[in-house]
Amino acid sequence: MAKVYPNVAVPSLALPAAAGDEEPVTLTVWRKSLLFNCRGFTVFDASGNLLYRVDSYASDPRAEVVLMDAAGRPVLTVRRKKRAIGLVGGDQWLVFPGEDTRAPPLYTVKRRGAGGGGGNKSMAHVAACGGAVGGGRYEVEGSYARRCCVVYDEQRRAVAEVRPKEAMVGTDVFRMVVRPAAGGMDVSLAMAVVLALDEMFGKPSLLRNWSS
Repeated sequence: MAKVYPNVAVPSLALPAAAGDEEPVTLTVWRKSLLFNCRGFTVFDASGNLLYRVDSYASDPRAEVVLMDAAGRPVLTVRRKKRAIGLVGGDQWLVFPGEDTRAPPLYTVKRRGAGGGGGNKSMAHVAACGGAVGGGRYEVEGSYARRCCVVYDEQRRAVAEVRPKEAMVGTDVFRMVVRPAAGGMDVSLAMAVVLALDEMFGKPSLLRNWSS
């Protein structure tokens, strides 16, 4: 069986590539928490070092997930925005800085389509909010259920991509390639978009009661 987490015990954390770097950033994303009795994600960089983690306890009633760095420090929070009764529109998730959901959100991720069966139709739209500085708009196309989707910026440049991981069976382990230089999407935001997509189209959802 392929090794998913080669250097999980490494204490130091190499920062993701900055927006000015030219090289794409390749991550291995594992849809599993390393903590007992938790659901979540564990994310490794190209060298096998632990980069991000998401740990969601089954007993946690909150309709949000927190993206943390390797040391457990909150990076971004993805929280579902409930629609007002009677309003028509896709589900939305808000991306907040750190753990502060009282602060202005940085981005909103809005569900656009089915997102499970495939095709090239847009399944989600990402837009900067008032809390983001210099943020833009992005469109997510493809199929998250098949772990095959692309994030495009407003110039139709591919800034992030989710791909199946070679030699792995199933969809719980996949690759994410982020190109910060292409359109300004940083690695943390790309991972937050993946968390939102997983809440929209993942089976089962990390959050038991996100639809309540």
